[in-house]
Amino acid sequence: MTAEWDLIVIGSGSAGLVASRTAARFGARVLLVERHRLGGDCLWTGCVPSKSLIAAAHAAHVARTSERFGVSTENLTVDFARAMGHVREAVDTIAPHDSAEALAELGVEVLHGDARFTGRNSLEIDGTPHTFTQAVIATGTEPRLPQFAGTDTVDMLTSDSIWELDELPRNLVVLGGGAIGSELGQAMARLGSDVTIVNRSTRILPSEDERSSAILQASFGRDGITVLHGRSAAEVVSHDGLAGELVLDDGTRLPFDRLLAAIGRSTRLGALAPELAGVNITKDGYIDVDASLRTSNKRIWSAGDAAGLPKFSHVAGVSGSVAATNAILGLRRTFNEHVVPRVTFTSPEIAAVGMAPQDAVKGKHRVFTSEHASTDRAIAEAEEDGFAQIVVDSRGRVLGGIIVGPRAGESLGELSVAVSAKLSTSVLAGATHAYPTFTDALWNATIADVQHRLQHGIVKSGIQLLARIRRATLGGRGR
Repeated sequence: MTAEWDLIVIGSGSAGLVASRTAARFGARVLLVERHRLGGDCLWTGCVPSKSLIAAAHAAHVARTSERFGVSTENLTVDFARAMGHVREAVDTIAPHDSAEALAELGVEVLHGDARFTGRNSLEIDGTPHTFTQAVIATGTEPRLPQFAGTDTVDMLTSDSIWELDELPRNLVVLGGGAIGSELGQAMARLGSDVTIVNRSTRILPSEDERSSAILQASFGRDGITVLHGRSAAEVVSHDGLAGELVLDDGTRLPFDRLLAAIGRSTRLGALAPELAGVNITKDGYIDVDASLRTSNKRIWSAGDAAGLPKFSHVAGVSGSVAATNAILGLRRTFNEHVVPRVTFTSPEIAAVGMAPQDAVKGKHRVFTSEHASTDRAIAEAEEDGFAQIVVDSRGRVLGGIIVGPRAGESLGELSVAVSAKLSTSVLAGATHAYPTFTDALWNATIADVQHRLQHGIVKSGIQLLARIRRATLGGRGR
């Protein structure tokens, strides 16, 4: 007998979980299909474990550098196994929120197995037939493995498998200088590994602006991380399946205990066969969707990484909500890819949203920067290598910006709201902010724009007129 559902969601990462919960709250009969573990990459191999590892690494770094504050720590040791235990405890603590029991309380049924489309409104789960009125594909992505000589002879780590380590690698070589390679590389270095990053680009974090990259590069230098720019791997020579030597394109040989690949991610549709449901795939292997996240099959939607959206858990969650809302209520909400906040959780953190300062057009946009060297909280904490920068239009509306420094991701929230709601710098500058905080840098950047507008154009003329009227009025009374 074929089971019938209002909505079948395939994949239980951030996109699939939010889509399922959203649809269930609308009263839909929802089936969530997952072939592995509920919670997806964010819970098991991404956000939660990586930030837990970064927290352990930060603790080691603070202890190691505390003498600058007059605090001496002697005989510092790092118990890597216990640090990884903290990572697993964090995952185990959060996992129940994404469990089948928690979903059942909302009315979402969960089935474990491999889904495969059999028609425009039908699929099989491990051979059992199901039909649906609507469906959401949220299968996510997986780490991409490099292809060069010898890769089949070594057990290469990825952001999926690094969490299985119980022993700290003495020499860790990281392939890739993007966000994942930078976060994990710096964390492992601060925990005691000798880290080398092989970066094909000419600078670290090539998708960010040059100054942010330079500040992070300097931080890496202080952490003892070697970054080889403009280099790529040509061959790996394995000694025992784990350790070996990496040969670069210029002949450099890098010995390693473990090799970590952080070169990007690829779709993982598996046996899903979306083409059997009339769902088009892009040339890059993603589900082809329109602005409302609808596929070429009007019954099927897609969200998160699978739809080729920016690869962030918050994007997956919001897009999952959009897809489920459109599917169940028949709306045509769109997902705005142009206002997507992003944070690289290195030290310092690098956070950005909206228009980049380098994209500002002279005469049409203004860019204002506030340095951490002039921010009281940054000075107090000896964390002055950072800044906040905003882009505004001719009317003073905030279009985007960058924040570099401690807890930059937290400060980015205010900037994200400003960009999304098209708030003016007058609104932000006029709000009373707590002092002293790292957010002062962002606040001061908005104040700088307000001061600029007070000194130019029609605003300046209006102020001067009011001042003259006021002087004349008071002068008349004085007589």
